[in-house]
Amino acid sequence: MLVLLLVATEELGFAVRQQMQVQDAAAAGALYATEYGWDQAGIASAVTTAKSSSGIAATPTPVLFCGCPSVTGVSTATCGATCADGSTARQYVQVSASLTRTTLLPSQLPLPTTLTATATTRLP
Repeated sequence: MLVLLLVATEELGFAVRQQMQVQDAAAAGALYATEYGWDQAGIASAVTTAKSSSGIAATPTPVLFCGCPSVTGVSTATCGATCADGSTARQYVQVSASLTRTTLLPSQLPLPTTLTATATTRLP
């Protein structure tokens, strides 16, 4: 019983660490977009090289879209359209990062096999 508890604790620690790495990678891609503007290949490269952990991918690929800010996030809109608050729709970039992981415990347990994080940033 003690060994199972130890393995489960270790598995949880790995999952938390990897989730933080994926979130940091997505944030690095968003920071790249903020600093250098829209460059899909550059943003994807920033995501994959952000952490020393191998296997982090910019999946799905970064997306440029126009939208309006709202309470729940950014809603898609036509570029140049007028938003509900009277402002003009702005350009945003959505950056995603994912990492596929293998668990230490048997696959019959309801543990995630893929960790995914996203970050959205507004371009100047």
